[in-house]
Amino acid sequence: MDAADVVAKSKHCIVFTGAGVSAESGVPTFRGAGGLWERYRPEELATPEAFAKDPELVWRWYRWRQEVVHRAAPNPAHYAIAELEALGVVKAVITQNVDGLHQRAGSRNVVELHGSLWRARCVKCGAVYRLEKPVEEVPPRCPRCGGLLRPDVVWFGEPLPQEAWARAVEHAAEADVVLVAGTSGVVYPAAYIPHIAKKHGAVVVEVNVEESAITPIADFFLRGRAGEVLPRLAEEVKKRLSTRRESSPRGPSAIGSSQP
Repeated sequence: MDAADVVAKSKHCIVFTGAGVSAESGVPTFRGAGGLWERYRPEELATPEAFAKDPELVWRWYRWRQEVVHRAAPNPAHYAIAELEALGVVKAVITQNVDGLHQRAGSRNVVELHGSLWRARCVKCGAVYRLEKPVEEVPPRCPRCGGLLRPDVVWFGEPLPQEAWARAVEHAAEADVVLVAGTSGVVYPAAYIPHIAKKHGAVVVEVNVEESAITPIADFFLRGRAGEVLPRLAEEVKKRLSTRRESSPRGPSAIGSSQP
């Protein structure tokens, strides 16, 4: 049995993605060559303390990130994952990414563990606003109370959103297959998700250009770029599903009924 068979036969397959998936759309990663942290220190830009000290600087950086993502487009990896969901194979996409590219590719059940660049939250009244494009005013203000808006993302030193984490853990505990793509597996607590799934008996299928912290628990390791490997995997899964449908019994007996 290969990875495509395992995914095709799954009852509750989930996908866990990291920055490597969006990197193929031109979205800079936080780690590795070309990562954002080569130019900026995280403690200057991605902490509550940094925002309190200089909200304009933080927002200028986040507006730049919004502009980069706004110009980007989903890549074949995003579309392959969305296709697997449309086929009924993938039940949820759990992502560490904040760019919204999974949704733009057509994925519907997306759990965003680290928040979204396309939401802003008022630090005064707590109101949350969806953003259709990069912010114009820096720093933006809450239309309701005039308080400062902050990016609705998880900064260093902050807990994950309780609702998103609870949904992710629930899916991981129910999963029989977890497809892991483009993550180093070192950012916790998000990186616990594949481990939780594995603990509950799930098969772990990893797609990555190199071995990661997830590799030791992976049952299948598919080496390569997500944008190349995932479309091939999705195509193979479609073939297996089609073959199963063609070989399954037809007529009344297939649904357990009989003629008198």
